[in-house]
Amino acid sequence: MICSVKARQGRAGGCGKYIFKESDEIMSLMGLGHDVVDISGFSQQLNEPGARLRALFSTRELRQAALRARMKHDDESLHLAARWAGKEAVLKAWCEAIAQLPRHTNAGEGNARAGEYPYTLDDFPWREVEILDDSRGCPRVVLSAKASTALTDSLGVNEPGPGQNRMPVFHVSLSHDGSVASAVVILQMEDRPETDGI
Repeated sequence: MICSVKARQGRAGGCGKYIFKESDEIMSLMGLGHDVVDISGFSQQLNEPGARLRALFSTRELRQAALRARMKHDDESLHLAARWAGKEAVLKAWCEAIAQLPRHTNAGEGNARAGEYPYTLDDFPWREVEILDDSRGCPRVVLSAKASTALTDSLGVNEPGPGQNRMPVFHVSLSHDGSVASAVVILQMEDRPETDGI
């Protein structure tokens, strides 16, 4: 498949449109986030008495990290550190996407407006932005309904319906090597498949 890139004129950063020649499908890259975590320091914070870091993960994330640690005969904190890097990278990609938008468009019926940040670092819903493995063990970003609405509102995107089937989608890659866990997240607009109500 041949791919060409057309950068948006007048915009800084990595915002562009990717046109796949075979299908003429256009996917807009909206944001890119990357984060690294020192595994040793993260493990110390995670295991401190009274630490609240563990509470920032969902039950499903904690369960998957523990299962992975048992399967690989290593420490749970290694897998949680990679997921934490993923959550941070989601936030960075989301912020980059918002920064590309004008700040005057009303969004949906929620409190957020397109081009405005729906959260601060103090109230970001860390547990509602999950980094989970799919059935093949590949990581994916899963948002709660509330976080998903905040995402679409902040980006000025309507819910899918007749004539509107493009939605923001996160893609995540996690890694760890030695003392560092890392994650890269891409936020892009993708076409959702049409459904017949089934």
